[in-house]
Amino acid sequence: MEKELLFSDLGVSEEILRAVEDMGYTQPSPIQSQTIPLLLQGADVIGQAQTGTGKTAAFGIPIIDRIDERKSKPQALILCPTRELAVQVEGEIVKLSRYKKKITSTCIYGGEPIDRQIRSLKKGVQIVVGTPGRIMDHMDRGTLDLSHVEVIVLDEADEMLDMGFRDDIETILSSMPEERQTVFFSATMPKPILELTRKYQTEPEIVKVLRKELTVENIAQVYYEVRSGLKSDLISRLINLHQYKLSVIFCNTKRVTDEVTEELNARGVPAEALHGDLSQAQRTKVMNKFRKGHCSVLVATDVAARGIDVENVEAVFNFDLPLDEENYVHRIGRTGRAGKTGTAISFVSGRRDARKINDLERFIKTTIDKAAPPSVDQLLQMKKDQLIKDIHRQLAKPDGNEVYEEAIGNLLAEGLSLEQVAIGLVKLQLGEAIEKFKDMNFTPEKDRGFGRDERRPRRERAERDRGGRGPRSGERGGRRNKKDREPNMARLFLNLGKKDRIRPNDIVGAIAGETGVSGKHIGEIDIYDSFSFVDVPKKDVSHVISVMNTNTIKGKQVNFEISKP
Repeated sequence: MEKELLFSDLGVSEEILRAVEDMGYTQPSPIQSQTIPLLLQGADVIGQAQTGTGKTAAFGIPIIDRIDERKSKPQALILCPTRELAVQVEGEIVKLSRYKKKITSTCIYGGEPIDRQIRSLKKGVQIVVGTPGRIMDHMDRGTLDLSHVEVIVLDEADEMLDMGFRDDIETILSSMPEERQTVFFSATMPKPILELTRKYQTEPEIVKVLRKELTVENIAQVYYEVRSGLKSDLISRLINLHQYKLSVIFCNTKRVTDEVTEELNARGVPAEALHGDLSQAQRTKVMNKFRKGHCSVLVATDVAARGIDVENVEAVFNFDLPLDEENYVHRIGRTGRAGKTGTAISFVSGRRDARKINDLERFIKTTIDKAAPPSVDQLLQMKKDQLIKDIHRQLAKPDGNEVYEEAIGNLLAEGLSLEQVAIGLVKLQLGEAIEKFKDMNFTPEKDRGFGRDERRPRRERAERDRGGRGPRSGERGGRRNKKDREPNMARLFLNLGKKDRIRPNDIVGAIAGETGVSGKHIGEIDIYDSFSFVDVPKKDVSHVISVMNTNTIKGKQVNFEISKP
């Protein structure tokens, strides 16, 4: 019988072994067992692995073990697409280095006062984790010195490119010493990633966790056909029926995220929203509440959810089906972790959604079963069971029954029997639910046309046909006529242009990195000599202006305002 591989077999330090033991790790995951020895040897590595496979420890452990504790200069740089993931990664670095007392790390990202980050860097740190836009800001200010960096890791590199950070990434890589270790981690390996690896890596070792190892076998995947307006109702019923303690609900837009959160709270399901309009302090507060179980449901967009790593999530709901298949795998990977089972539930409200389910099945090479919404009998039985538990719990309380006994005595004095009193009280508890359940019809009505109200706008179909990459950004010449601008987009003016050496990707990267608005949703960009224009979703206008007017692009103070017709 082949001996099981342990962390002690990988050549890591005693301090690391103590740390991973404290964290509850017993055996390295496939990505860790293959990657850690290579990185300890100093090799360049391309790691293809998704969230939940243990990739942070795969690069974090060798980075920590190779740090020269005598030097207080940045020796390792880890780039992440979002602040949530950056915070997550740096938190893992702190845990792994707890017994290396002289190793320090910091996390730098947009949405937080830059002065605080400058003070942290001045104190001297060896490991820097951050988003490309804010890393560039510190480089331009001279507050981040990369001349001593010996290893750079690009975590979720495909997501960074999708968000428009390619130029920033190339600038950062070009500013580092040529003699360095360069590591790419990415869930997918599209052509732009491979171009970067050829340009900036030297004979890289390729570590690929095969899809069968990125297993979803412990995740039950089902979908429900449901009318759009009843999705929140169905979610609350399923959560109550199955008694899920922690669930994550994914929506495609911030607006829907807020609406679903409000609807669930109105139904008595404690829910919190997580999206790009929240400040970093608000996001941290929401995640802490969710991790501690103070709210049972997290409603999130894909970008905001990057880096979420919470154990014991029992169910993931796709309120909206994701726009691309990779996001589906990322979403459902939030449950069924560490050998536990989980459930992924998707909602289908139209023919297009039904076709999307077929696409997903081909992509993940498994079947997503159609499930029947809870029957009236099931829901009633759930309410009855809960009522019985509640009665037993109330009767178990030692005192305080005198008032209730007096009320029952008054009812008996009016000639009612104990059975009649009991029936009346049960009706008070269950009557409203029974009537509501009888009228409930979750399934889309056939005579209205399946999913007729769920048609996506023409632009979204065009984006999907381009592979979900969103509208192309370009300089003058590719501009859409004003009359052709999508009605959901608004035109913003900014005071930087060609003389400031601003490019479309600089604008996309800055907005995406600082505000959380996905680069896929940023529209046309026109760049003139001393100013520029950019289209953003109307619903995000106030947020983009308020956040960006306290930030910089390529080290230059920027001013955004609504473009006048």
